[in-house]
Amino acid sequence: MDLKRTPLYETHRALGAKMVEFGGWEMPVQYKGILDEHRVVRTAAGLFDIDHMGQVRVTGPEALAYLNFLLSANFTDMAISTAKYAVMCYSDGTCVDDTFVYRFSDEWMVVINAGNRDKDIVWMRAQSAGWNVTLEDVSDEFYMLAFQGPLAEEILQKVEPFDLSAIRYHQAREFQIDGQRGILARTGYTGEDGFELFVPASHGKHVWDAILEAGKDKGVLPIGLGARDSLRFEARFALYGHEIDANTTPLEAGLGWACDLNKNFIGRDALLKQKLEGVKRKLVGFEMLERGIARGGYEISVDGRSVGTVTSGMPAPTLEKNIGLGYVPPELAKIGTEFDVIIRGKPARARVVKTPFYANRARGK
Repeated sequence: MDLKRTPLYETHRALGAKMVEFGGWEMPVQYKGILDEHRVVRTAAGLFDIDHMGQVRVTGPEALAYLNFLLSANFTDMAISTAKYAVMCYSDGTCVDDTFVYRFSDEWMVVINAGNRDKDIVWMRAQSAGWNVTLEDVSDEFYMLAFQGPLAEEILQKVEPFDLSAIRYHQAREFQIDGQRGILARTGYTGEDGFELFVPASHGKHVWDAILEAGKDKGVLPIGLGARDSLRFEARFALYGHEIDANTTPLEAGLGWACDLNKNFIGRDALLKQKLEGVKRKLVGFEMLERGIARGGYEISVDGRSVGTVTSGMPAPTLEKNIGLGYVPPELAKIGTEFDVIIRGKPARARVVKTPFYANRARGK
């Protein structure tokens, strides 16, 4: 299979990146090392190429009604120039994908995951039948970057003419580069304060270079997918294909807060039924009490009986502990409950803990 490459592919190679396949794309997994890159984002700021993500523009007289039907969140009272997380569900309540939705004066933009891009767009178009809306794949119109970390605002302010402190969490602002439209949003996937930038496609490398130059005296580094995964994992953000997929529902994954069951949307009836009857499994966070690293797909057991599955697991650089996420029956989801994770055929003790594992209050600025 031929892998897709972002326009910064050669730049990543020149920076010493190790490239891997991800969602059909050849992307940098690390530059100087996952641990170093993880710590830079937690202590300073790091720059991510996330141009593999997809963006779909939704316009038309019934855009709001269509999105309220398509997605789990309620957008009725959503202010212009803000962003909201939502899940796209199948009729049985399982997950097509998780998304971020941005509202502007005359359009909406839905950001979708790289590995689901083609599938999501087919699904969105199929559900648009009968609605007076227009859907456009504008993924090639923008170059998407993320700049995350406690120093992100200070450093990015060096290259932006407007006041970044005026952009609050989950707010966005439009800007122009050589007459071309861009968007800057205070959103992210790391658990830190920071921004995601939708740069005019022809200016992607220019902005990438400018941010790295502005932050070089503060230790800013380019960050690969390895640290992006460990950062989102510590913050307990779901990753499609791990915590959520076509076999899990938002309620099982602890994403009920993103589902407004008082409005009609695809999968709502199934989710309401599940809420009333009670979920049969829950996503929990746990820490290892014995030596061993829980990995995605490992079995969770009690008294030798299989009861669940690990979705993600790794050593957490910030906490210096081996932790994991996994699905277990509701009776095992209480904080403090212990069970075994089967690692290389042997049980290793683990305990359910409160999540997110890492929370930075500054993120809610």
